[in-house]
Amino acid sequence: MSHYHTPVMLDQCIEAMNLSQGKIFVDVTYGGGGHSAAILKNLSEDAKLYAFDQDAEAHANKIDDKRLTLIGQNFKYLKNYISLYRATPVDAILADLGVSSHQFDKGERGFSTRFDGPLDMRMDSSKGQTAADLLNNIETQDLIDIFRNYGELRNAFKSANAIIEFRKSNELKTTADLKVALQSCAPRGKENRYYAQIFQAIRIELNQELEALKSMLEQSLKVLRPGGRLVVMSYHSLEDRLVKNFIKSGNFEGKIEKDFFGKPIVPFKLISRKPITADEQELEINSRSRSAKLRIAEKL
Repeated sequence: MSHYHTPVMLDQCIEAMNLSQGKIFVDVTYGGGGHSAAILKNLSEDAKLYAFDQDAEAHANKIDDKRLTLIGQNFKYLKNYISLYRATPVDAILADLGVSSHQFDKGERGFSTRFDGPLDMRMDSSKGQTAADLLNNIETQDLIDIFRNYGELRNAFKSANAIIEFRKSNELKTTADLKVALQSCAPRGKENRYYAQIFQAIRIELNQELEALKSMLEQSLKVLRPGGRLVVMSYHSLEDRLVKNFIKSGNFEGKIEKDFFGKPIVPFKLISRKPITADEQELEINSRSRSAKLRIAEKL
């Protein structure tokens, strides 16, 4: 499992879930099973852990433990499946967002800017259009919007048009093709960051990641018991902003509504007012932890 994915802030996540205060827990991002393994080590024999992962490769790492139920679905179906297993209410939900180390390190998945491979980028590689399908057929303005909204690129217009121009004479098939198409747009000295933003934008659009995150967060309120914990680790500002606003206000704009008497209507008590970040020791051994922000909230 350690070769598949190195869990970020593992100890902090386990502590945040308050595992001694319940029997039913959910890991909505199973991946290589790192967090789930640590959760199971801290659970009683009569406790249950429900985990989600839509990536078939993650299921090859299923832990052999009768307390674990691994569900092969996107976490946007959280409420449906937890209800199906009659596991509500749950005591804590953990979400480690983004792409696993394993997915980044396999060039054939198309997530990595370091390794050449097919332009795939699907979290569930068994269905849906690939990144190549998207890029070879998308309209210019739609691509501009994707780069601007999901990659937060300053040169979204130039980048989108470079791809449209490239595909007039070449089909985009590989990650190398994409980088060649965009090489004139990459700021000198900041090429790695630029390509990371490009890949992030395409991946988010292709997998509808932000919509799935919103859906999961909304459903968390319906399946958590009062006093249950929501523990979410994000890796870029788009995710973190949604999580921060939701646990603050129950909506994604961060606007706190008030009742008839002027009392704020809030869904959670913040356990950590500021996001928790990795310590220096972890930063040295796991580069992925540099961008991680962990937020913890307790349902009121």
